[in-house]
Amino acid sequence: MESYISPQARLGEGTKIGYFTVIEEGVEVGKGCVIGNNVVIHRGSKIGDRVRIDDQTVIGKDLMRAANTAVTKEMELPGAVVGDDCIIGTSVVIYRGCQLGRKVLVADLATVRENVTVGDYTIVGRGVAIENFCKIGSWCKLETDVYITAYSTLEDRVFVAPCVATSNDNFVGRTKERFKYFKGVTVRKGGRIGLNATILPGKEIGEDSLVAAGSVVTKDTPPRKIALGSPARPWRDVPPEQLLENQGWE
Repeated sequence: MESYISPQARLGEGTKIGYFTVIEEGVEVGKGCVIGNNVVIHRGSKIGDRVRIDDQTVIGKDLMRAANTAVTKEMELPGAVVGDDCIIGTSVVIYRGCQLGRKVLVADLATVRENVTVGDYTIVGRGVAIENFCKIGSWCKLETDVYITAYSTLEDRVFVAPCVATSNDNFVGRTKERFKYFKGVTVRKGGRIGLNATILPGKEIGEDSLVAAGSVVTKDTPPRKIALGSPARPWRDVPPEQLLENQGWE
């Protein structure tokens, strides 16, 4: 048997399926899609038109809950939703309850957890991990090996350079009190975070501000300022030619 397609799944006209792929019951796949080899699309997932899904990717994976997890809850979630014209790379894992907008690219080896939304035209780079209960805006770019912690919000036009790390637990896994204070990071519209920076729990990166490479953000950064250092402090204004309003995008 080369592939298994449930009789309760619906495939759009012109969609092509690779070898050894599994498409479960209740899945809806739009028109003109290209689905690779060894792909698994779990029950109830909805795939838009002209979507490309590369080899060995899993769409709509059930959540996993460890016995001692702090943030993963038992819940019944709807299938994953992948918008029109998305490109999903090789060995990507997208969980149930995740929604991708139009023309999103999720590169090889990335993971997008449950209860996550990703806006239109956003790029999720190779090896990126987006944890649960996150909201990622449109036209964002998360480069290779970025880690977005649970309960985070990134607004539109956010840029995050490779190897940026974020966190949500000021108690570092100790004491019961920590459960009251879990909070991810917030990056306001147009915020940019440089290579290998670290953002501590609950901190806000101001609109159109820039965190310099290697910085450790321990306090909120003000809008339109460059913050740098460990701990990061405001340094100077973002140059006018770099501001969103001067890019001709809006």
